[in-house]
Amino acid sequence: MTECSDPIFGLPVRVYIEDTDAGGIVFHAKYLHYMERARTEWVRSQGVGLRAGLADNISYVVQRLSIHYGSPAKLDDELRVTAEPIAFGRVWMDFRQQVMRKSDQTVLASADVRVACVSLNSGRPRRLPENMLEVLESYRKTNSQVE
Repeated sequence: MTECSDPIFGLPVRVYIEDTDAGGIVFHAKYLHYMERARTEWVRSQGVGLRAGLADNISYVVQRLSIHYGSPAKLDDELRVTAEPIAFGRVWMDFRQQVMRKSDQTVLASADVRVACVSLNSGRPRRLPENMLEVLESYRKTNSQVE
């Protein structure tokens, strides 16, 4: 789903009435939904099955989030939501994300998100699965901006 020649994964999203307040401006928490979808689709695009992870007692949770809202998205805007892994450890992955308006490439929101791997039944941290570590290591090798 990456658009154009940009190597950073991007998910197209349209703003619907359900995403907005009475004035047609996107509610601040909806940006988190868009970012969650983009991270999930990035994982899927890398061939990692989330259902298989659930079957193996693996889940992913947001551990840390820093977000900056720059400009509002509005009803019917077409957006591009990026997800770029920038670092990882034994039990976590850091993503840099942006929500941009497609028409003028304005960055509407940007965030740094840490996602932790946990055991589904206990909620305790667990090592990232090998297939995810392989994907992250491969991404690091092919994208020099990954730390």
